[in-house]
Amino acid sequence: MAAAALRRDDEIERFPGFWARLRQFSRQSPYGLASIAFLLAIIVVGMFAPILAPYDPITNSFTEVRQGPSAAHWIGTDHLGRDTLSRVLYGTRITMIVAIASVVIGESLGFAWGVSAGYIGGRFDLVSQRIIEVLMSFPTLILALLLLVSMGSGLQTVIVAIAVTRVPGTTRIIRSVALALRELAYVEAARALGAPTWRILVWHIAPQCVAPMLILISLNLGGAIFTEASLSFLGVGVPPPDPSWGNMLGGVLAEQFRPSWWLVVFPGLAITVTVMATNLLGDALRDFLDPRLRGVIE
Repeated sequence: MAAAALRRDDEIERFPGFWARLRQFSRQSPYGLASIAFLLAIIVVGMFAPILAPYDPITNSFTEVRQGPSAAHWIGTDHLGRDTLSRVLYGTRITMIVAIASVVIGESLGFAWGVSAGYIGGRFDLVSQRIIEVLMSFPTLILALLLLVSMGSGLQTVIVAIAVTRVPGTTRIIRSVALALRELAYVEAARALGAPTWRILVWHIAPQCVAPMLILISLNLGGAIFTEASLSFLGVGVPPPDPSWGNMLGGVLAEQFRPSWWLVVFPGLAITVTVMATNLLGDALRDFLDPRLRGVIE
């Protein structure tokens, strides 16, 4: 009985539960935990924007054009009399939908492509890397613009365009991890036992690539938010009248050379703080999941 209890305690120590790992993460990286809390709050705000927003974000009120912050409109109104706070809240929903959907699609494709190319190698890897090099030769924003011009405007096309820009970098990094993993002893043992390629990829290679994948997702989420904001700022992203943080900035700058300060500061602040939170989370995950640093900070 005592031996069984001791063995169970040893298993708990070696394979800690979610809450134990979360406590360890919070001790090692408080700013990473704060980033998670902030991003969760942003997602909740986007989900409940219809409840939290005091006004309809697309309803014009020409008697309240370009009014500064007041009790009725906490962060002012824009050039069409629309409440800026309501548009920022609804813009949170659209921006996060675009960012999360594009990252999930792009990272999934890049993960599958990188694992396959790294393990299979040969001609498949050679052709894959040439395609990746062609995609990486275009700056991210230029590639997204070219895709949007060819596919047309719309929320779905913006998601697809941003997702495609996420694929090359993810594929290159995951491929490098898979190249190292395929030379390990347990992978060679699986090949020697006659395990099919798909089984080795699914059960032996892919699980070991999850940690770097989580770091890439957190970092690329900020990049996707910035790309969406840039495209919308240029007028080829999320089409109006639907608000996003990027087209809120682009709309007011297109109307006048020196827009009212509240129309620039608050959407820009939302973009800046959210991207900074995703970058901090990526750094924290990288340090936490690095086996060389495990146990250094307790």
